[in-house]
Amino acid sequence: MIYDVFLFDLDDTLFDFSETEKRAFAYTFEAHGFSNGLKDYRASYKTISKVLWDDLEQGRISLKELKTERFKRLFMHHNLDMDADVFGQTYLENLGKEVHLINGVTEMLASLKGCKLAILTNGFKDVQLARIDGSVLKNSFEAIITSEEAGYQKPQTEIFEYTFNKLQLTSKSRVLMIGDSLSSDIQGGNNFGIDTCWFNPQQKKNSTTAIPTYEIQNWSEFNFIGESGWTRIVEKSL
Repeated sequence: MIYDVFLFDLDDTLFDFSETEKRAFAYTFEAHGFSNGLKDYRASYKTISKVLWDDLEQGRISLKELKTERFKRLFMHHNLDMDADVFGQTYLENLGKEVHLINGVTEMLASLKGCKLAILTNGFKDVQLARIDGSVLKNSFEAIITSEEAGYQKPQTEIFEYTFNKLQLTSKSRVLMIGDSLSSDIQGGNNFGIDTCWFNPQQKKNSTTAIPTYEIQNWSEFNFIGESGWTRIVEKSL
């Protein structure tokens, strides 16, 4: 199969979100007078955040609501008297300053010269644009599409329809969606009818209904040959 359009997720696919989140979380708590915020509150925050991001994927909460709700729940859980709106905005600003690329990303993208590349992310628009603009990935993509802009989120088919319209695409057979999330990136690709590549560096077991076309553990497995097309990655055994 030959592809010439590549849709990339951003967090934990091209950028190391764990490191980004850790630093932004620490800096935000420090700015509010809690020097041990990372140690004291991050574990419970991650639990709360995961539930809310899952809710976002299923359409049970909006991105605007998620922005504040995660900190409202965190502060309530720890009996902290803090303004979740102000804290949430500061946290997003700090996220936008953190740029941590996953190993092999720049080389992989350089190998796709001549192809159409785009970002498709459920993240906050201003944050994602700031991080890309502050990285070596600036000017690498024809479009950076966020769920906030599209009004829909992965795995909804509407965000893929929005992407196809924006990129003026007609053929699904030449498009590949690449991301780390089975429930968002891979299920979204399945729902829309395009091939997918699961970026799985931790070699997690797939216990979901999402079926990736390919699975890779690192970017050295992602190979491009010439300008005429793209060769196989590592096909997933089903």
